[in-house]
Amino acid sequence: MHDLKQIRDDPQAFDAGLKRRGLPLQSAAILALDAKRRAAQTRLQEHQQRRNEVSRQVGAAKSKGQDATALMAEVAQLKDAMEAATAEEQAAAAELDQILAGIPNLPAADVPDGADADSNVEVRRHGNPRNFPFTPKQHFDVGEKLGLMDFEAATKLAGSRFVVLKGALARLERALAAFMIDIHTGEFGYQEVLPPFLVNDQTAFGTGNLPKFGEDLFRTREGFWLIPTAEVPLTNLVAGEILDESVLPLRFTAHTPCFRSEAGAAGKDTRGMIRVHQFSKVELVSIAHPDHSAAEHERMTGCAEAVLKRLGIPYRVITLCTGDMGFASQKTYDIEVWLPGQGAYREISSCSNCGEFQARRMKARFRKTGDKGTRFVHTLNGSGLAVGRTMIALIENYQEADGSVVLPDVLVPYMGGLKVIAPRV
Repeated sequence: MHDLKQIRDDPQAFDAGLKRRGLPLQSAAILALDAKRRAAQTRLQEHQQRRNEVSRQVGAAKSKGQDATALMAEVAQLKDAMEAATAEEQAAAAELDQILAGIPNLPAADVPDGADADSNVEVRRHGNPRNFPFTPKQHFDVGEKLGLMDFEAATKLAGSRFVVLKGALARLERALAAFMIDIHTGEFGYQEVLPPFLVNDQTAFGTGNLPKFGEDLFRTREGFWLIPTAEVPLTNLVAGEILDESVLPLRFTAHTPCFRSEAGAAGKDTRGMIRVHQFSKVELVSIAHPDHSAAEHERMTGCAEAVLKRLGIPYRVITLCTGDMGFASQKTYDIEVWLPGQGAYREISSCSNCGEFQARRMKARFRKTGDKGTRFVHTLNGSGLAVGRTMIALIENYQEADGSVVLPDVLVPYMGGLKVIAPRV
């Protein structure tokens, strides 16, 4: 959500941010609606003052035995005028809120301009792609040959864009998540949380998923939303709170299932586990002091990178351009892993600094000890990592010619000593 006062103070800067996002200028329409709302408020206050004055005159006239009919008629007229001004003010405020709720965050000054992913900027790479003595396969070919990745059974159970994992691959999913959580909690100071997987409207609104992106979510008949990522409940842990400055930053992590309708994804990654309706992810969320959120963003990205470094999977970090960022983000780093089966880098994590955008929607603030005033916190979120996509990267990078998959040493203890996932004989 945007600060209306900032738009009033510098509408040109607001429009410039929208233009960088490739969006139409909106400050004039917003300020016109704001002026209408404020004018209605002023009329309401004037009518209220006049009504109070006339009411006193009615009382005085009656106490003197004078005719107060005309004054009482004016009181009635003022009451009607107040109701009309209230209705106009509420309608303008509701329209203004609706407009502001649908406008994305403005990009940070150092975010590259561009219309789409072609304008994203690579920041760094780590690790060299493996030279295979054979043509590497994509993960679904390896998984199906292992007999442990079953898309046909998933389609029978639920439809397309689902998968059934069995045996060692089912355990590998669990092992990867535990490995990630142990790193983030044991080394990087994140507090593990097990949040609800269903949230209400206000919680989804707080992170910017509603009202604009309802079609991307699954909703129950009872009105709950299945979380698209643990960012939603984790960030909202501070909704409505006034935190003491001394507790910042707060760092949360969670391993949860995630549910996405993949609206608009027809024809994209229809085979395999890249784009499915249900997947699991280890999420990282930080609630930070505004002065330190940029540093926290770099730190969070480094925490996600650490997982890939220890797994020995090549990756690159890119800065998303203005046209490719998410709705709530003011700056985003994507981490992309090398998938030899595709011969391409694919996203495995997005780490975003949302500034105060989500905090305004959630009314999440902090206060410095001894101060009366409050400030909005900054919120950050990132995948640390998407577990299914990490499995994909591991399978493709560690596959062997015979169809087996060699496990990185760091995962062997989590796999009960298993070092190689071999195909069925």
